[in-house]
Amino acid sequence: MKIIFSGAAREVTGSCHLIEAAGHKIMIDCGMEQGEDQFENQRLEAHPNQIDCVLLTHAHIDHSGNLPLLTKYGFRGKIISTRATAKLCSIMLRDSAHIQTFEAEWKNRKAKRNGDGEIKPLYDMNDAEDAIKLFETVEYNTVVELFDGIKIRYTDAGHLLGSAIIEIFITEDGKDRKIVFTGDLGNTDQPLLNDPSRVADADYLVIESTYGTRLHDKPIDSVTALAAIIERTFDRGGNVVIPSFAVGRTQEILYFIRKIKEQKLVRNHGDFPVYVDSPLAAEATNIYGPDFSDFYDKEAYELVSRGINPIGFSNLHISVTSDDSKLINADVEPKVIISASGMCEAGRIRHHLKHNLWRSESTVLFVGYQGVGTLGRALVDGISKVKLFGEEIAVKAEIAVLPGTSSHADKKGLISFVNAFKSKPRIFAVHGDEASCVAMTEEFISLGLVASAPYSGEEYDLISGSKLKEGETRRCKKSTALLKAQEAKSPLC
Repeated sequence: MKIIFSGAAREVTGSCHLIEAAGHKIMIDCGMEQGEDQFENQRLEAHPNQIDCVLLTHAHIDHSGNLPLLTKYGFRGKIISTRATAKLCSIMLRDSAHIQTFEAEWKNRKAKRNGDGEIKPLYDMNDAEDAIKLFETVEYNTVVELFDGIKIRYTDAGHLLGSAIIEIFITEDGKDRKIVFTGDLGNTDQPLLNDPSRVADADYLVIESTYGTRLHDKPIDSVTALAAIIERTFDRGGNVVIPSFAVGRTQEILYFIRKIKEQKLVRNHGDFPVYVDSPLAAEATNIYGPDFSDFYDKEAYELVSRGINPIGFSNLHISVTSDDSKLINADVEPKVIISASGMCEAGRIRHHLKHNLWRSESTVLFVGYQGVGTLGRALVDGISKVKLFGEEIAVKAEIAVLPGTSSHADKKGLISFVNAFKSKPRIFAVHGDEASCVAMTEEFISLGLVASAPYSGEEYDLISGSKLKEGETRRCKKSTALLKAQEAKSPLC
């Protein structure tokens, strides 16, 4: 009985862990790395066709994005998730496959002109479809027998529609162990979502630490704060450009704007236009309706019960085609533009930045975590010029951050989650940059707990708790998940 840490070990993205127990190999999350890769990742010892199932915490690509890669190399087991996660993944994995194929084609046109070799996509639409077919769903708070000697229970993580904390109960050779994976642990008092569930006991806890060095700002009235940003930007004649994750954060911002319009909080600008410029966000937004209302918090559930769309309002425009997208900036009327990706690393948001960053009238508003090495982080940190599509753009727009909108628990929230355990587990801090993982580890140790921040490839015996294998401590010189995938026949083994 052992656990192997692979992805999101002293890094924020690419969540992936493996448990070997009771004769089975179980993967928890299979995420794609995004932004800069900090440490060399160890290949999993298990080949994809040897893995029996994947337990998926939620749909975000840094937790689910390599599932089509897994099926590409032979995985045919179950992918277990909640209903909402399965539905979101059916959209997001297809979108990811489209992006992989599109970017490979674009790079190959350039490579052909330069005489360089062909670049193959990480995976294609067929691989994504193969992964989607393998999903099986479970309900919150229900114990399910996965295999002989292995049971699981999903509870609400409060991070994204359908996100889950996963409890795994293992019996092997008369020994019982319980391992809990938080996935991404949600913040409290978020729109649409319930607060994270609490867990009473575990032998081992694998906990995220994205905000392990930080405390969120004192809770504010996000609706009023957003209204003030929109109003002052419109008064200048500019646009409010919001880089936003297509699934989760976009819907929260729409929820706020519905309230702003309902309460007429933006003065002198009437029924102002709002554009959601992301095909993925458009599809995901359609999920936030009656069919999944059982995943909502009390306020959103009551709205849906009264026939009110909690994220719908007048003068909301959904841009699907590239032509739709281009027309947005051709119109001079001040507007709100919500577009992916949330860290400005890809997608249509980069076109909107090109059209608005140089305008002192406009505002670029960040509403979520910006990873180290991303364009979003550089803008938040005050960079004066950026390069977009080969052109240098001066940063003259107002750069703002909406406080209190993080979908992750902060340091205080993570400690509160651990303090709720009646029997204190041995803790592994993952899914944070190195400083965050180490800081949370030190915090837990100061509370009298046994804790560590594993490196990729690190293995532990779950019976004795002893370390079986050291992880990879070498830092990357220059590497990305895509490059590494191209260097190996199978990047997962």
